[in-house]
Amino acid sequence: MTIDKKFIDQFIKVTSKAAYASSFFIGKKDKIAADKAAVDSMRSELNKIDMTGEVVIGEGTLDEAPMLYTGEILGTKNGPNFDIAVDPVEGTNFVANDLPGGIVVLAIGEKGNLFNAPETYMHKIATGKIDKGLIDLDYSLEKNIKNLSEFKNKHVSSLTVCILDRPRHKTIIDKLKNLKVNIKFITDGDVLGALYVSDPKYNVDMFLGIGGGPEGVLAACALDAYDCHFQGRFIFDNEKNILEAESMGITDLNKKYELNEIVKGDSLFCASGITSSEVLNGIILKENKYISETLVTHKSTNFKKVVKCVNSINE
Repeated sequence: MTIDKKFIDQFIKVTSKAAYASSFFIGKKDKIAADKAAVDSMRSELNKIDMTGEVVIGEGTLDEAPMLYTGEILGTKNGPNFDIAVDPVEGTNFVANDLPGGIVVLAIGEKGNLFNAPETYMHKIATGKIDKGLIDLDYSLEKNIKNLSEFKNKHVSSLTVCILDRPRHKTIIDKLKNLKVNIKFITDGDVLGALYVSDPKYNVDMFLGIGGGPEGVLAACALDAYDCHFQGRFIFDNEKNILEAESMGITDLNKKYELNEIVKGDSLFCASGITSSEVLNGIILKENKYISETLVTHKSTNFKKVVKCVNSINE
């Protein structure tokens, strides 16, 4: 079973319209309104699609509406069963403050094939396509950097690592500085950060660090079609997280997940720009139209491209 390619255009429409809806709040200092606009648009558009889609990665639970909550069923209920993972606005701060990198993120998998991640943190590591066993979460940072340097035939000082700029990463950052590795800091945007390893033009050799678990699943979906290397390990460091893991059937709390365990089978990924970034241009308004850019990947057809759409405001 694969996801029919006829759905590509439909899901592009979902993220494009959500990006447009959220764009009204660019620079308005109201990240909640920016998020809600995208959520409402996504829900409305997803419900028009002939599918039965269950949100497995969403925002909160039913009682926290208006989020697209985990367990919510979307679509006309006529058509295939899909797993849906969403981040209606990754980088709400970016949108609220008119900074680069605000995107709408949507990933689709076949029923039961997207990992239902708990609301906890995750250790992550991602690179482009590499030989098996070369880079591993369980290796020391020094070993991973040395192996990547040798594999890419690049001097260590020519490598670039992308990492979230957080106090929790101080030890990693200090080690990278000692190794003379270039560091690309991001302030938010785990999914966009991971996407940098998908194409040499972004000049990022590795993405690593601790970020959100649900975002880890979305990042894995994004990298799935590129044949990239991704590993993640959830961090269960309090009783609430441990109980949540147990209720989700996670028995090995220290398990290291490979990409093909997080996303099984076919996948479809769409990310539309709200504010511009290195990967995507943001929404551009032109008379009674808006122009959107969406990064789309569809694993089974090897479709990977940025799709530019000119949309009517009244559609």
